Amino acid sequence: MRNNISNSADIIDSRDVIERIRELETERGILQDVVDEWNENYADELHSLKTLAEEVQQYSSEWPDGACLIRDTYFEDYVQKEAEDMGVITRNVNWPCNCIDWEEAARQWQQDYSCFGYGGEDYWVRST
Repeated sequence: MRNNISNSADIIDSRDVIERIRELETERGILQDVVDEWNENYADELHSLKTLAEEVQQYSSEWPDGACLIRDTYFEDYVQKEAEDMGVITRNVNWPCNCIDWEEAARQWQQDYSCFGYGGEDYWVRST
């Protein structure tokens, strides 16, 4: 099963990255006779995913169990959804939700997160 890991994703699950790295390493081992073709198609992807994994593991001990990598441009929406999931606010209620400064809420929430780059985009992972 191929997991598409893209820098355009709002959220990347570390387990998908781990699985894709395993798939690519297995394919590389099987396709030894066509290494040039494999390298042309997948070497850059494998390198970028391994770099991502190494970097994020420095910040998050949750990596093997499912760390959530949140795209910077989605972080504010993520915080709002988390507040809804925790029951702090009610979904589909305008007031007082339309009065909350979600940008400030996200900025405060980011204090527990570390930022890193992936494919030219910034992502956040909870620091543990």
